[in-house]
Amino acid sequence: MCRHLGYIGPPVRVGDMLTLGAHSLRAQAWAPRDMRRGGTINADGFGVAWWRETEDDSVAVSRYRNAAPIWTDPAVDEVLPQLESWAVLGAVRSATVGMPVERSACAPFTRGRWAFSHNGVVPDWRDTLSAVASEFAHTAVELGAEGLFAPSRLLEAESATDTATLWVILCDLLATGSPDGAWSAAPAALKLLAGAVLDRVPDARLNFLLCDGAQLWATTCHHSLSVLVTDTFAILSSEPFDDDPRWRSIPDRSLVTARPGALSVDALL
Repeated sequence: MCRHLGYIGPPVRVGDMLTLGAHSLRAQAWAPRDMRRGGTINADGFGVAWWRETEDDSVAVSRYRNAAPIWTDPAVDEVLPQLESWAVLGAVRSATVGMPVERSACAPFTRGRWAFSHNGVVPDWRDTLSAVASEFAHTAVELGAEGLFAPSRLLEAESATDTATLWVILCDLLATGSPDGAWSAAPAALKLLAGAVLDRVPDARLNFLLCDGAQLWATTCHHSLSVLVTDTFAILSSEPFDDDPRWRSIPDRSLVTARPGALSVDALL
């Protein structure tokens, strides 16, 4: 399927988060250890998002993607290490058979302050996700949020893939928000989306990774995820990139919330 990684903490070089450790995200592209029958290598592209302050003191997300294998791109060593950020989300891709191998299909997917990656697959994704969006559309009307989840919105997906389409639906879920703001809306949105998909295709693989530059959220559904959280930084990664004994493996069907100094692991469903 894919491998991904999210980091929040003191500023780091963006390129370093792709190459850090003996089993870095780049190494996981060609020598993953725990794919769980989700392929053998992740050579169908990669991407990285990072957060930065703008001139008006707001926060924006920048992104770099390439449909080529990560180990072939000199920008990883020559350009991305020149950039620094306190938050980074990176992903390497193993394309599902039948889905396009193109730059627009590579995570992270971004909008506003958000960045998103998906490690997994949604069987019969076109019909499944159309049905999920239709279900949410009815609820949106009841909440006075007409226009969200309309079938035409699925056409906004950057690529004809399950992940790109999941992102369109998730963005609408995040847009519905909650009175408490993004920090409570994000886990609720991830749970709603995962539950709606699994109700229709129980064998879907749904390891989501979401970041807003201040906090990380992730789900585990079939694929592996490990966390390393200290008082100063938080890292979520499909596989540990080094031998630090503080890495913790996350059980299947979990919802993870992490930031420096704080980690919670709850049931996904």
